[in-house]
Amino acid sequence: MQDIFLSDLAYALGDDAVTVHESAKAGRLVSDPDALVKAGFQTHHLCRPQTTVVDLAARCLDRFQAPLCAAPILIFATALTPNGNLGDPVTCEETGDVRHLMDFPASRLQVHLGLADTAVVGLNQQACTATLGAIRVARGLLAAEPDLGQIICVSADRFPEGATYEQSYNVISDGSAAFRVSNSGGPYRVLACHQLTNGALAAATDDETVGAYFSHTQRLVGETVARAGLSLADVDWLVPQNMNRAAWLVMARLLKLPEERVACATLGDVGHVIAADNIINLHSLAASGQLKPGERVLMVMAGFGMNWQAVLLEVTS
Repeated sequence: MQDIFLSDLAYALGDDAVTVHESAKAGRLVSDPDALVKAGFQTHHLCRPQTTVVDLAARCLDRFQAPLCAAPILIFATALTPNGNLGDPVTCEETGDVRHLMDFPASRLQVHLGLADTAVVGLNQQACTATLGAIRVARGLLAAEPDLGQIICVSADRFPEGATYEQSYNVISDGSAAFRVSNSGGPYRVLACHQLTNGALAAATDDETVGAYFSHTQRLVGETVARAGLSLADVDWLVPQNMNRAAWLVMARLLKLPEERVACATLGDVGHVIAADNIINLHSLAASGQLKPGERVLMVMAGFGMNWQAVLLEVTS
């Protein structure tokens, strides 16, 4: 397979930053706020009522370092299925016309950005792993149609008004992430992509989800590096989702990876940004100056469904 690269990482967060204790007082959380702070969460970000997923995605793409006009395909990934449709179910029920359920944010974003010659692909039903799923889909498209040259990927999700901003003991933020996948070069070469799905756990409780997390993640990581002809000893950095810090310390020990090589420095400031965490943490790690050419970075995410996905990268510059 030809080399495929990632570049132009960007992200945007919900409009308002709120502390964990403020959200606890407002009834947005389930767990004791002191326990969540101990787990590493400090603030999270909420969208105002008028902010849509299209707004979040547009803000993110506005931060791109290169123009979007040449991109032939835009992949719009959402973790929460309702965020993949801006349609009005009430009007559909009143009229019986299902077209009111087909107001897609990817098409809205295409118009907003003026990308008249860009085709759109919507991706959902992969929960928080949707961003890594977008990398896998883009990689496959470029392998099948190399003349495409590049694909823009963006994920955007926001919780509905009145929702609880805690899932499986993690504090949630609204937000988006974007990046470019191309065959013409970039700071990260894609070495392998992999996904596991265990539909039998689709209705698992929080405790059942946590219980299944470690075994599935360990399997996912082992199989991902094997796809690249490597071993766990060849991985220099683990870039995870923002979740309870204690869980990642356990995971690091299981993977025999030093704790200081688990890059989730944004956990306290942004919380779990649904499907955007890997890109946010990779962006932060690159900005820290710690990455070196030749190092290998493994991005890992788990999500409801139940889905696990990983992408293994090599730093090129």
